Amino acid sequence: MIDPLQAAMATAGSGLSANSARMRIASENIANARSTGATPGADPYQRKTITFAGALDEASQAEVVKVSSVGTDKAPFTTELDPGNPAADEKGFVKLPNVNLILEMADMREANRAYEANLQVVKQSRDLISMTIDLLKGSS
Repeated sequence: MIDPLQAAMATAGSGLSANSARMRIASENIANARSTGATPGADPYQRKTITFAGALDEASQAEVVKVSSVGTDKAPFTTELDPGNPAADEKGFVKLPNVNLILEMADMREANRAYEANLQVVKQSRDLISMTIDLLKGSS
């Protein structure tokens, strides 16, 4: 028989891992928001994206979330006139990453809140398991 509390912990644990990966990707995007190419006219840092998928955990028979893939955003790069920049092309334009800082900060905040919610589920499940064990000890 599958313990519902153990299944809840497995599901929440997978949520912790997924949101941790989501925060890491957003952090990389924020850190590289102004990273230009190394040579004149070269492409700059390309925004990373993360995709999740549902899966069945064989051990607990619980639905969990897993990172399906990490890809790159195909949105066009922005350009900025900066003739003194080493990455500037012959016309003085520099390609900038396709990273929107507001979007990344919002994604980071959402991932943080989802992480905290999953952490609360793990804590609550752990407390309920402890309470169940204490009840069983007292009844014997």
